[in-house]
Amino acid sequence: MSTTSPRRASDADTPPDQEAGRRPDQRAGRHSGPAAAGHASEARPGPLGRLGVWVTDHARLVTGVWLLLVVGLGAFAPQVEHNLSGAGWQADGSESVAARELARESFGGNASSSIQVVVHSTDGPVTEGAGRDVLTRVTAVLEREPRLADVVAPQPGATLSQDGSTAIVLAGAGVDTDEMVRVATDLKEELQDLSVDGVQVNPTGSSLLWSDFNEANLEAMLTSEMVSWPVTMAILVLAFGALVAAGLPLILTLAGLVASAGSLVLINELVPVSIWAMNFAMMFALALGIDYALFLVVRYRAARMGAGRSARQAVAETMDTAGKAVLLSGATVLVSLSAVMLVPSPSFRSMAGGIMLSVVFVLAATLTLLPLVLFRLDHTINKLSLPWVRTGEHRSAAFAAWGERLWRRPVVWGLGALVVLLALAAPILGLTTAMPSIKVLPEDASARIGYDLVQDSFGDGAPGTLQIVTAAADSEAASSVLVSDPGIAGALPAQPAADDSGLVLLQAVPTVDPSDPALADTVDRLRAALPDSALVGGAAVENLDLEAQLDESTPLVIAVVLVLGFLLLLVALQAPLISLLGTLASLLSTAAAFGVARLVFQEGIGADLLGFESQGFLDAWAPVFFFAMIFAIAMDYTVFLLASAKEHYERSGDPKDAMVGSLAHSGRVIFAAGAVMVAVFFTFALSGPLPPKEMGIVLGVAVLLDAFLVRLVLLPVMLRLTGRAAWWTPAWLRRVLPTVTFSHG
Repeated sequence: MSTTSPRRASDADTPPDQEAGRRPDQRAGRHSGPAAAGHASEARPGPLGRLGVWVTDHARLVTGVWLLLVVGLGAFAPQVEHNLSGAGWQADGSESVAARELARESFGGNASSSIQVVVHSTDGPVTEGAGRDVLTRVTAVLEREPRLADVVAPQPGATLSQDGSTAIVLAGAGVDTDEMVRVATDLKEELQDLSVDGVQVNPTGSSLLWSDFNEANLEAMLTSEMVSWPVTMAILVLAFGALVAAGLPLILTLAGLVASAGSLVLINELVPVSIWAMNFAMMFALALGIDYALFLVVRYRAARMGAGRSARQAVAETMDTAGKAVLLSGATVLVSLSAVMLVPSPSFRSMAGGIMLSVVFVLAATLTLLPLVLFRLDHTINKLSLPWVRTGEHRSAAFAAWGERLWRRPVVWGLGALVVLLALAAPILGLTTAMPSIKVLPEDASARIGYDLVQDSFGDGAPGTLQIVTAAADSEAASSVLVSDPGIAGALPAQPAADDSGLVLLQAVPTVDPSDPALADTVDRLRAALPDSALVGGAAVENLDLEAQLDESTPLVIAVVLVLGFLLLLVALQAPLISLLGTLASLLSTAAAFGVARLVFQEGIGADLLGFESQGFLDAWAPVFFFAMIFAIAMDYTVFLLASAKEHYERSGDPKDAMVGSLAHSGRVIFAAGAVMVAVFFTFALSGPLPPKEMGIVLGVAVLLDAFLVRLVLLPVMLRLTGRAAWWTPAWLRRVLPTVTFSHG
């Protein structure tokens, strides 16, 4: 039996706006009476409804496929931490990446990804006594590693400090940057264990930095997951009102996570995948799995236990309404994240790809596995329910009352929400970004300790030594430019290539710390003054090139996300005005989240409470990546709310019914899903290195504002103020768009 009454055969293609134009008595006549009720019971399910019925009819096949996926791909999942790469933070095609590859190929691996083992003595010169023995053992360990290239002993005037207390043993990169991070991970503990009384060993450099950061980040993610799961479960029990029902989203999440983790390991065999892809995939799979399960379970209960449908009819109705909204929501999330692929950086592309993969698996589980589980469990989903819960209740009296309140005073509530959002967004005007500094590492990390020792012994700019690869014929001219530049503290003699490439390598120490903005000016001057054959690189320059690429790509990514998001909403809702308003509203919560991020991470407000050291800026990768993630989540809620509003408008043609009804039927789900997401994201702000904290705060604030201010206040107010115009569609556009309805039957 359908939740909506039937339409006459002659009216099958009547657009919603024409339907809305009928007189109230005509609309009422078409939705009332015994004949209408009888016809409704025979209404054929839509495509997703038929999918739901098919799943229940082929339970063994569906169960078998999911078992094969989870078990088959799950066999590879435990390898995810070791197999996925740790680097990839570079701008493909940039000058610095080209310089690094030439340095690795022609200069014994002396590239930005090489390993620098810092040996520091507090008891006399490091080249004598115990220090000399430690240097010998360090060299032996490095030379035994086949993935390393040339191992270079400390050189006076270059890698041996003037006071003789600190020496650096250089181990050239014999493999690509991703594998060098694994080399660093494999060797760092053994190298540190070579320390003795009075002599300290700390490997450092770009590869060690990523190794230490990935280790700290993984620990933080796992800690956050451990904290978030009990909180999530408690919120789910309150939201679903029953322990069994609350466990369904976790089943979806687990299935999606295991399958996506195993898939990432297999994909990594073909294309390097960043470990961050799995970190973000874990977070998104949990958040979206809960959202989607909430929407379907609530709708199934309403149809089965509330309206008295049969289990099969309830599945069909659930899939035709909530399932359609979930599918469109998932498509919007995928489209938003796909725009990140426009950034030519392996780390960004693999992170976006990893999240998209997890979303695909969670979406597939929601639309195939969950209907089957609901059908099989049926009334059992209400086991261990809370005493005050009415399991068949779909319409929330509290949110219906909230909708009535907004309908009566839309301007007051709308302006109030807008003022709060704009006030929080205002600080975004002073937001500055830069690539992460050494401060993202814990103070006891080997790479940070070694970094500080290098700075103390060789100068502020020593950890960011520049590498210039140029033609041998231009060697003198390049040296002259380096010596005369005010941003260069000193330069080493040109090193000829080990092969017949006719190249030389010059290394120059800047006068400033690698994270100092003045370094960018120095690099720009050098690139303008050096001979045409010269390529300027080094770890710090790779960061600068990536930052420049992000600055260039961010406007494009934002524009693509907005356009594609609007087009998807337009297809789903068939209404240009509310699709445009829904898209633009997402910008408010995004801007407000970044305004808060500036206060916290750039200005350091709350740094002591959250346990981090402010860098004085927001990490440069945050705007483009977080924007796509925030927009994806915001549109998730937008689709849920407006799909419900459209379903009501299709039935009644009444703008008030559409607005109040959408809040009454989806407000509770949005509220609960938002609460879960906020809890999940904020747990990442409580532990670990700085980037996960940035992620937790920015995404947590964004969801908090979007779910509770934008979707439950501002967007309903927009529906109220625009009235019927919100759902108007020009005739020419109606002919172009595919027909999408949310009424069942």
